[in-house]
Amino acid sequence: MTKDVIALTPAMPDLPTLLAGLYAGGPELVVDTVADGAVVQLCAPDGRPLVAVEAPLLVQVPGEISRLLGDTGREAPVWWTEARASTAVAEAGRLAGSFAGRLATVLGGTVWPPGAATTEVVPLADDVSAVPVPATGTPAVDVLTPTTAVVIQDRPLVPLTSWLSDALRTATGSERALQIVTPPTARLTLPTRTALHGLPNRWVVQDPEHGYYDGLSGAVLHWKGGTFTPVRDENGKASPAAAFTTATVTGERQLLLTLRTRHEAGADLVLGRSLETAFRHLAGDPPAGWSTAEPVNLPWATRQLTDLARARAPRPTWLVAVGPPDRPAIATTRVLRTPRGVEEDIAVAFGYGERDTPPLDALAGLAAELDAGHGLVTLLASIRSARRDLTVPPRLEAPPLPVGFALGRAEAERLGCPPEAARHYRLGDGTDAVAWQRLRDLVGRLGLGWEVSKGQGKTGS
Repeated sequence: MTKDVIALTPAMPDLPTLLAGLYAGGPELVVDTVADGAVVQLCAPDGRPLVAVEAPLLVQVPGEISRLLGDTGREAPVWWTEARASTAVAEAGRLAGSFAGRLATVLGGTVWPPGAATTEVVPLADDVSAVPVPATGTPAVDVLTPTTAVVIQDRPLVPLTSWLSDALRTATGSERALQIVTPPTARLTLPTRTALHGLPNRWVVQDPEHGYYDGLSGAVLHWKGGTFTPVRDENGKASPAAAFTTATVTGERQLLLTLRTRHEAGADLVLGRSLETAFRHLAGDPPAGWSTAEPVNLPWATRQLTDLARARAPRPTWLVAVGPPDRPAIATTRVLRTPRGVEEDIAVAFGYGERDTPPLDALAGLAAELDAGHGLVTLLASIRSARRDLTVPPRLEAPPLPVGFALGRAEAERLGCPPEAARHYRLGDGTDAVAWQRLRDLVGRLGLGWEVSKGQGKTGS
């Protein structure tokens, strides 16, 4: 049974409705709050957490429910109330289902996953006190060791929810790895895949036939020393799992942009316009919504996201944005203050079907517009054969091939080049691997000092 259960309701669950749901285990269970009241926990009489419930979230972005959950019969605007059950107690999953089912019954909503909802009282086993209390301190973390925080996710698509964001911050702050364990049927959203970038963070796939393997590299894994680590032969070499190397060619593609913009700090600065320009230029519409986690719940508004980044400064701010439902597009942005100004590190992905043509001819115009009004530093565009829906399966995917690179005029002048309009360089059409050598040669000639490998180059300076 899934460990996450979500109630989708047309109205916000008020306090009496939440309490009715929290009585799913009977009056002997205890209700507690953590994370400064943002999370409510349903606990056994001895205090061990059973179900954690996050504050209801109003999702106002069209298509976001179906993007993350599939066809639920509900779309924005809708209230999203997520309950996460402990993996240590057998009854916890049923308790989460009963909690969500009661909310949906009272408010006329729907429960995801289908079939998880009940309204029954779920009694605890008499020996629940014998189950060790997981000393994780974070509701999303299932196993905590001195080196690793392990999160178990049994859902078809794993988004970067506020649960996972909190787990990642906690793990990073305590110098631990974050490792997400899923079945082989699971996929990641691009924000989740980005969050796991860089070892020792891992996506751990638990395959009934092939054991454990890394969902991004394919390396066969085992649990050793309190963490998942590759199985190595006598030469220290790791081998890929057979399940990882089987891939199906669909003809679907993704256009990937990695860009950096830089602005002078000031009261009139409005962030997000660089990203909006990229969306309008390549997809025809601005982003549909933005948030600091998934689901993306807020309608697109550059002023609001600027206010958030300004309130958090000088700390960095991380954001995610999505496109309209009929145009697969997703982006992450990191806003940070540097000695040179306020910088936006942006990664954007657009999805295309087999018969669609990525608009490569529009990249030069995009670079010119970003340079003229949005402080372009660098822009790298690549094409890869991958899913149109922009999700990441635990299968081998071909690396992206660079198709274009642009250098803003201010950055060109800093590197000793004439201060002219943005320089755009066409590197290929996404079918020829020699484009990587062209990019290496270009980077060397410009003196950028990047490290270029068969993946996205390192942007910025």
